[in-house]
Amino acid sequence: MPLDSPLAGVGIDADFWSLRFVEETSENYMVRKDVALPLDVVTEHGVMATVYVDGGYGYAATGDTSPAGIARALERARDWARATARHAITDARDLPRPAPRGEFGAAPAPRMSRREWFDVLAAESSAAAIDPRIVDWEAAAEVRTATHRLVTSAGGDIVQHYHFVMPNLAVTAFADGDAQTRTLNGARGICQQGGTEILARFGFVGAGRKVAEEALELLAAPNCPSGRMDVLLAPDQMILQIHESIGHPLELDRILGDERNFAGTSFVTPDMFGTYRYGSDLLNITFDPTRPEELASYAYDDDGTRAEKVYLIRNGILERPLGGAISQKRAGLDGVANSRACNWNRPPIDRMANLNLEPGTASFDELVASIDDGVFLETNCSWSIDDSRNKFQFGTERGRVIRNGKLGHVVKQPNYRGISASFWRSLAMVGNADTLAVLGTPFCGKGEPSQVIRVGHASPACVFTNVDVFGGAE
Repeated sequence: MPLDSPLAGVGIDADFWSLRFVEETSENYMVRKDVALPLDVVTEHGVMATVYVDGGYGYAATGDTSPAGIARALERARDWARATARHAITDARDLPRPAPRGEFGAAPAPRMSRREWFDVLAAESSAAAIDPRIVDWEAAAEVRTATHRLVTSAGGDIVQHYHFVMPNLAVTAFADGDAQTRTLNGARGICQQGGTEILARFGFVGAGRKVAEEALELLAAPNCPSGRMDVLLAPDQMILQIHESIGHPLELDRILGDERNFAGTSFVTPDMFGTYRYGSDLLNITFDPTRPEELASYAYDDDGTRAEKVYLIRNGILERPLGGAISQKRAGLDGVANSRACNWNRPPIDRMANLNLEPGTASFDELVASIDDGVFLETNCSWSIDDSRNKFQFGTERGRVIRNGKLGHVVKQPNYRGISASFWRSLAMVGNADTLAVLGTPFCGKGEPSQVIRVGHASPACVFTNVDVFGGAE
């Protein structure tokens, strides 16, 4: 059944039901070492049925979107709801019955043909091969279009259109037993909604040579110094810091213990909301699915809750979790519209969407000038964090020493570590809007069965004091 077709006559005897249709097509382009790899095109199409009955709730998915296929999915979901009602941790009769209506999003412009995509990537690949020490290089992009439709028995019918562009450049240099990799904003860190204007926004065209030069520069660079010092984190490292040590700890289903067997728990507990000092007064974190170019912007989440910008942390104080309608009911806490599924064959769970650090007032030069002894860190390349999302150790691709308020020489293999519960309290300066970048990741994993979903992060550059920094020699 097409996504835009009417659903007259479809339904089931239940307290409430919904149908979430998903159709997505991805095109993956890559030119590696000046060789164009085969185009990879995948189209997914299906529907998830959700049914509330007798206090229980059940799900069933199918790739058969004919009226008969949809009817069978609704029946299976109803049967699951009845079979599990007495074990349900939330009475479905108390859950919302959303009825949103409308159509959101549109096809972007401009767009490129498949040949044009390969031509752009081939040019950047060729530009990266500047030295015999460059041993591997690639230019890649994923272009994805999606249409999601949610129909509910309460009269809801919303259609949301998306178009994503996710380019990347990566270059590896090798000499004397040392290999250094440099990327453009990390592995698919450049990922936004829109069209080919995204390439211009990030200076993708012409970046092949620059990335290669920085990979060679890292070969000749000394290891990052070790010790307690101030750090200036670039936006493409800040997004990882936000993702791992704020985003995941604030997921309400994780706080309630749902992820304990797979992705771990959280050091955050329900009693912390409203009083806990998560960071310094400069820390302001928002859940904001309304910024149109950001990767996880949408009008309604996958349960039909209206998406609005909400503060999670304001002036350093923890205010609310990342919890959708079901988790909010369980915990008795206000949450956000972040009940999301990665595809038609997964039920929605609590996920990050766009999780942003609001900009401050300092220019980049002022951030650098504030540091007497420290390092500027760019572009995440490794991460490790414990199962309560508290103690962490992160590595970046590139660093620059800062001495007496001046940027100095490049250093390689910079790493730092800390504890989420205290690290954010060392936030000393927040960059202004000129330092902010809108980035993200298409690869956030969570859930049983596993779901890999798109997440957006916008952040300025930030200064943290007295951080444990160490080089690759340790």
